[in-house]
Amino acid sequence: MLRFFYRYKYSVKLTPSLLIAVLLYGCASSSQVDKQLRSANVPQNWQFSEKTIPVAGNWLGQFKQPKLNLMVDEALLNNQTLRQNAYDVQILEQQLLQADADFWPDLDLTLNTGRSKSINGVISNNSSVELESSYELDIWGKLSAAQKQANLNYLAAKANYEQNRQTLVANVVTSWFDWIAAKQLLALYEQRVKNAQQNLDIIESGYQQGINAALDVYLSRNELNTELSNLAEQQVTQIQATRSLERLLGRYPDASLTNEQLSLPLLTNDIPIGMPSDIISRKPELLSSWYQVLAQDAGLAFAHKQRFPSISLRASISDSADELSDLLSGSSLAWSLLGGLTAPLFKAGDLKAIEEIARLRLKQQEQIYLDTLYNAFSSVENAITTENSLKLRYQSTLAAQQNADAAETLAFEQYQRGLVTYTTVLEAQSRSFTAQSALIQIKNQLLANRIVLHVALGGDFTDTNNLQDNKQEDVLINE
Repeated sequence: MLRFFYRYKYSVKLTPSLLIAVLLYGCASSSQVDKQLRSANVPQNWQFSEKTIPVAGNWLGQFKQPKLNLMVDEALLNNQTLRQNAYDVQILEQQLLQADADFWPDLDLTLNTGRSKSINGVISNNSSVELESSYELDIWGKLSAAQKQANLNYLAAKANYEQNRQTLVANVVTSWFDWIAAKQLLALYEQRVKNAQQNLDIIESGYQQGINAALDVYLSRNELNTELSNLAEQQVTQIQATRSLERLLGRYPDASLTNEQLSLPLLTNDIPIGMPSDIISRKPELLSSWYQVLAQDAGLAFAHKQRFPSISLRASISDSADELSDLLSGSSLAWSLLGGLTAPLFKAGDLKAIEEIARLRLKQQEQIYLDTLYNAFSSVENAITTENSLKLRYQSTLAAQQNADAAETLAFEQYQRGLVTYTTVLEAQSRSFTAQSALIQIKNQLLANRIVLHVALGGDFTDTNNLQDNKQEDVLINE
């Protein structure tokens, strides 16, 4: 049995009114979060792994590609979607300040001056000034509940922003390797066109000498046209991969990335995946969902306390005079101090319905949290299973590609000696091409799945011990 403990910062002002409320009123609502939500049966280890080494940060560094690091920095600064998330955090921060302001008295100043003419033709001047203050006593803790909800919503937004940062970096890295894979496949298609053209030249030359049959010429021409079609399709795929990467970087998608020769790294080492319980407190998405549960709980408390009377104090001081310069002379200064009690008497069940809606939203958010939690576990389990499968597929495909290359060379040599038909050559070439393209795709799938696993585990792409690595987040949050 694992218990969930989340730390969150929020301030509740211990005012005299709050102390009185605690002493005089004992029916204030407590937390309504389901106790079963705070504990869950979580296995000690992942299903296909017994390693318990804690998850390490800075997973981006394992690729050792400086240009990729520069692109990640560019995306964190310029990606429009991430900047929108940063503004969401800033908006909720201001709403938190609004909730804090409710604990302070309101102070309003009104200054009026006018000139009027009566029916008798008498012209008179009138000037007045009034300073009014009002303050609501938080006797039931209603304002504290509203402040707590605003603070938890702010913390949820910050955690969600951090999750979006990690997701953006993962998408950039994945798109980067997709772009490299598309370029490698494009080079492979270009080589296939070149080989098909060379084969056609050889076969046509043999046909003119009476060595090869006309069928072989038609087959070789068909093979060349097929490869040209595949090349055109791959060119479009490569351009689209470039534009996808550019959009993540916040650039205009003009497909103008540099055309340098890059290769896909092969990651054969295992990564520390820790225990299932680790991601509960480390994964930002789960933290955000938990904060939202607590925020809904505070919202339910606020809705419940809305049904209680409100006690407010009001004080004012005013003065009036015929001339503006005579104001505050003391001759006609007036003041007042009032206390008021406002209680809802009849609203046809409106407040009760509002409280019930808040309770149902809390229950709904609890289920959202559980769904997010088990989806997080599922993502890790699936990524672990997929990685083991991809490693086996890579080794088998690598052996198949080596055999296919040898078979292609041997088939063409035997065809030139008249031992096999050209159909055999085409089949050998097709197998070789399929194995080569599959090898590139599996390497890319291994990289993509590794990135998915890092994000699913909640591992950060930066070195969390280095404060400089968090500079990008500070730029977006505090700009």
